[in-house]
Amino acid sequence: MKLLRVGAPGEERPAVRTDDGRLLDLSCVASDIDGAFLAGDGVDRARAAVAAGRLPELDADGLRIGPPVARPGKIVCVGLNYRDHAEETGAPIPPRPVVFMKDPGTVVGPYDEVLVPRGSVKTDWEVELAVVIGRRARYLDGPAAAQDVIAGYAISHDVSEREFQLEYSPQWDLGKSCETFNPLGPWLVTADEVGDPQDLGLHLSVNGVQRQDGHTSDMIFPVDHLVSYLSRYMVLEPGDVINTGTPAGVALGLPGTPYLRPGDTVELSIDGLGGQRQTFGQA
Repeated sequence: MKLLRVGAPGEERPAVRTDDGRLLDLSCVASDIDGAFLAGDGVDRARAAVAAGRLPELDADGLRIGPPVARPGKIVCVGLNYRDHAEETGAPIPPRPVVFMKDPGTVVGPYDEVLVPRGSVKTDWEVELAVVIGRRARYLDGPAAAQDVIAGYAISHDVSEREFQLEYSPQWDLGKSCETFNPLGPWLVTADEVGDPQDLGLHLSVNGVQRQDGHTSDMIFPVDHLVSYLSRYMVLEPGDVINTGTPAGVALGLPGTPYLRPGDTVELSIDGLGGQRQTFGQA
């Protein structure tokens, strides 16, 4: 099942995207797609409503697609989690996941404008597989238990400002938490539809030039390991998002470091999860 939120910022309503591309209004089942919806068997209720034919169709023409999950409680990010990305940045393969946090207020829709921060000269792109938590998780008993707490997956664009991230502080937060720096969506695709999260291609282009063409099989720490690992150090709540890392091809690792400028357009996709497109503006 593909769940999404449509409408103006702050006024989104929940919806379902059918296999033939129609949008169905989910408002009679839930007020929003958030942690409470996921924790309260919202996915099963939505699936039952679709099967019963109870959901009215929405006119998708001109309808904005927002982030598929209302503002998450937290965004947990994993750095250097693809072998080729670690190599391109000159970093050693980490023995444990590199974990940092990103401000949940960075989340915007998959087609919304992204703003280059004032004073920025090193704004960079990163296509990532996002994991959305569906059940409260603490001290999970190994990777197998992680599968039971994952609601689904989405595309995440972990936009980064490398000077802020790497040169202004020993921690990465400054370069990761600028406004609009986490487009999410277009859909939350339930885990049963995605299948194996380690069998997905990731793609990103800038102004029509392909920059990233990776595969989740190249992850150093796979999804189930990450969820289990993180649950030892923090409680994962329904609606939380985990950004699982990016493959090679970021501006930081390319010849000439072609960082983003206002007016640039980035397009990204992950197999089975749809695509995003953002034109960058100036903050």
